[in-house]
Amino acid sequence: MKLKLQLVLALASAGLFANNAIAQNAKVSSIEGTTPFGPATQYRTWSIGVGAGVTNQTNIAGFNREGYDDLAWNLGYSAYIKKQISPSFGIKASYFGGKTGGAFKDGTQSFEAKTPWSAALSGEFQAANTNWRFFNSFIKPYASIGVGVMNSKTTLTTGSTSQEADGISKIYVPLDMGFKFAVAKGINFELGYQLNWVNQNFDGIQGGQYKNDLFTYIHGGLEFALGSSSKPALNNSNPVATLVNDYTVKYDDLKAQNDALNAKNQALQNQLDGLNSDLKDDDGDGVANKYDKCPGTPSGVQVDGAGCPIVVKNETRVVEKVVVTEADRKVVADAIKNLEFDLGKATIRPTSYATLNKVAELLIEKNFSLKLAGHTDNTGSRELNMRLSKERAESVKAYLVSQGANASRIEAIGYGPDQPIASNKTADGRQQNRRVEFTLY
Repeated sequence: MKLKLQLVLALASAGLFANNAIAQNAKVSSIEGTTPFGPATQYRTWSIGVGAGVTNQTNIAGFNREGYDDLAWNLGYSAYIKKQISPSFGIKASYFGGKTGGAFKDGTQSFEAKTPWSAALSGEFQAANTNWRFFNSFIKPYASIGVGVMNSKTTLTTGSTSQEADGISKIYVPLDMGFKFAVAKGINFELGYQLNWVNQNFDGIQGGQYKNDLFTYIHGGLEFALGSSSKPALNNSNPVATLVNDYTVKYDDLKAQNDALNAKNQALQNQLDGLNSDLKDDDGDGVANKYDKCPGTPSGVQVDGAGCPIVVKNETRVVEKVVVTEADRKVVADAIKNLEFDLGKATIRPTSYATLNKVAELLIEKNFSLKLAGHTDNTGSRELNMRLSKERAESVKAYLVSQGANASRIEAIGYGPDQPIASNKTADGRQQNRRVEFTLY
């Protein structure tokens, strides 16, 4: 009955593990990792474990039992210290102590073996920490095997006579397997099933049927990673999970940067579309649609600043020689000095109107011709700069025409970044290059 119970417990544990593997939905918060391909110094590589459980003179396979079929369940306890070599492999030095016993079903013979101490060195392998299928597993199957020395003292009872043998220390081989549950950062809960091959006299029978005696230690316990809690534990680190997490973080960062750049480009495109719409001249009369109050003017018709045809009166005019004085040049220089546009646009700021009005009065009064040359720095694409310089010159022309200046005597040209007057390598130089030049003639 007890053997059946033992088998049920083992199968239940295996079923729990299989269910977890199928779900593939581990508790990520319990999994630890850091920079992929980083040195072992990034991790905590030492750990200690303590455990307790029960022992008996049997095993799942049913061999090496020497006739002790009436099981006696006794207390066993264990501890170890382990050095993790990789996420999936470590070397541990372990201690085991306790008591093991058993009896014949007919009650004619029984034994009790006390184990004050045993020490073994084992290699331990964790399957889930290197398996892509069990990515970020909460449950980690493990197995370890080693060799050590066990001290034991056996009392053999036949009928009513008990005989205590001298204590002996012999080599033994522990084979442990089970599951580790990553319950918290640096902490594992363990459930294990350990088989121990010991000396032939362990159960008190001299020269028995088997070369070695065998007993079982079913145990549970806790494993604690040693060192600074700021470092992850190597034994709870899955290289695949660490690599994917690092890739995901970098991907999200690049995606956020790309989305921000796309949004900025879209905003610039919207501004450019607005400029194109505002300064478009469908009827070709030299006045942009935004300012044209008489759209659809026939080609070749002279228009005023509002885009409406000019009525020519029959009158005799005396043509005088054009003379540009220093005072005239000062009016133009003041206009250039005070000319400001909205950032990245061809919209003239109201602070520039007063000096531009004086230029318009000068053009009307003296019938001057005016060349407007728009320039930019080399920031941005050449296509955008050529367009912006032309649009700003056209915007100045449109304003002067709206104040009564003759549109046919004003020429607006855009040179973009092609005619700098200062170095574009400095902020001051770029500021000087962003300009509209006025030339009277």
